[in-house]
Amino acid sequence: MTQGYRIQASTGLHRGDRDYQQDQVALLSHKRIPGCLLAVVADGMGGRSGGRKASDQVMLTAQQLFGRFDPETDDPDALLRKIVEEAHIVIKLTAVAAEQEPHSTVAAFVLTPDGGAHCVHAGDSRVYHFRQGKLHFRTLDHSYVQSLVNQGELTEQEAMDHPHSNILMGCLGTENDPPVDLHTIRRLQAGDVLLACSDGIWHYFNPEEIASTVSMLTPREACEFLIQKARTRAKGGGDNLSIAVVKLDPL
Repeated sequence: MTQGYRIQASTGLHRGDRDYQQDQVALLSHKRIPGCLLAVVADGMGGRSGGRKASDQVMLTAQQLFGRFDPETDDPDALLRKIVEEAHIVIKLTAVAAEQEPHSTVAAFVLTPDGGAHCVHAGDSRVYHFRQGKLHFRTLDHSYVQSLVNQGELTEQEAMDHPHSNILMGCLGTENDPPVDLHTIRRLQAGDVLLACSDGIWHYFNPEEIASTVSMLTPREACEFLIQKARTRAKGGGDNLSIAVVKLDPL
């Protein structure tokens, strides 16, 4: 790597207080290009079989497409868009055999050899970018309460406790095409942290808490701490939890 940093990364996955695991998380290194990696979080919905099948399909699609991705010639935004759109189609096809309608969120980011990063999300799983210990960017959920926040009718804090916080306005596997929100970070810096997680994690923290955690701890320690703390704060009512953290340590 010539960017002045080395990459540390880790993932975390926990069933929470649910009877079964419908979240999935993956951290994939490019087979040929060092420093090129893909992080993916998917939060499945739709019963024991439906939700897990949906998140499994997101992971399988991401693995297949990233395996064919050439970071030196291919467009990373096109890769991320294709992951969302192809996974959406496959999830709809699996609906016939599932208990309930299988749906999934997705939050993903890819680090590219030019020192940049590209993000995509659909639903209420999030990507965060922290710089110098502070929130630099986060995705905005495709949810009912986020739309109220966007309109100025709710604060971010009020949205956390809103009774309809679980209502999504877009995700994978529905009748409508999923939203594909893309974001580009032109130049990553030493000390930057990228994090993708499901709502089972972010629901229990403000950005400042996450920022301080990922700046002080290694990615593995941060994943373990955030999962443990979210479990405590959920008080027995917690969702599945999935998280991927990538930290760029100065050389």
